[in-house]
Amino acid sequence: MIRLPHSLNAWGTSAFNDVLGQELSQLDAADLPLQQGLAGSSHVSARPFQTMLISARENAGLLRVKVGIFYGGVIAGCSCADDPTPVDEQNEYCVVRLDIDMTTAETAVTLLADQPD
Repeated sequence: MIRLPHSLNAWGTSAFNDVLGQELSQLDAADLPLQQGLAGSSHVSARPFQTMLISARENAGLLRVKVGIFYGGVIAGCSCADDPTPVDEQNEYCVVRLDIDMTTAETAVTLLADQPD
């Protein structure tokens, strides 16, 4: 489980959006469900991802944050010398919900398929 203590400390301030984005950008892409969120490619690329805050609110001891993530994906070929598949990076986007424990900053990450609030 990941922890987002700086984001929790910034909650309720004007710096929250920036702190959250910075803290998320320091995570490894494998800590987020980016592979499961792919729509037009088969593997997450090594390109750094970017985040966009959609909403945030407190709910029963949790800070519930909805974040859009922009990242890259590639369609993997067979890696043969004569493979005609170009290695083109595709833009990908998914929405995740972060449930940040208001006491410990431990954060559960859930991929949202239909982007509910």
